[in-house]
Amino acid sequence: MKSLISKEFSLCLHPTSIIFLAFAALVFVPNYPYEVIFFFSGLAVFFTAMAARENGDLAFTASLPVKKRNVPLARMAVMMMFQCALLCLTALCIVIKQMTFPQTMLVNLVGNSANLAFCGYGALLLGIFNLMFFPLHYQNPTKIGVPFAIATAVQFALIGCMVMLRHLPFYAPLTSPDPDYYGIKLAILFGGLTLYAVLSALAARLSMQRFERVDL
Repeated sequence: MKSLISKEFSLCLHPTSIIFLAFAALVFVPNYPYEVIFFFSGLAVFFTAMAARENGDLAFTASLPVKKRNVPLARMAVMMMFQCALLCLTALCIVIKQMTFPQTMLVNLVGNSANLAFCGYGALLLGIFNLMFFPLHYQNPTKIGVPFAIATAVQFALIGCMVMLRHLPFYAPLTSPDPDYYGIKLAILFGGLTLYAVLSALAARLSMQRFERVDL
């Protein structure tokens, strides 16, 4: 497994995965739909999968003395490392923003404000993408576009719901700067992280099962 992960980093990882981490800084843009940050994580997965396919990674991996079920697990492990890194960088940018920006600039008039609850929403969006994309992709590893389109459509539907909720009166506490309404925001954060772990674990399980049935 360690060798497969090393192979993913060395031969498959697309450079845009590193570049997209910098998009965590979009939380500094006033009145912007910050949820879009997590779309770019999915785009990094897409570019990595496409580069691996075009470079013949599947044929190369099939010749290695590794368990077949570990192939999708290694790819997911690497991409999840970058998803967690994006979440951590986003959280760091949020802390810096709340320490340096005036109060009037901390409330987002377009979508969700950059706060603790927003990090929970981001984790949920990443988990949903994993569940949609990876099992569909590893059902037929040569197919990338359709799984990505489906995963992205679901992700943007959720983003649209989150943006609309922001304009409802009862939702106002969740758009406030930290540490206001700290308890409920913390609950949403931990709820989002828990769902990310559960959805990603389910995605890994389904991906391994489906990939084992693929005739290489």
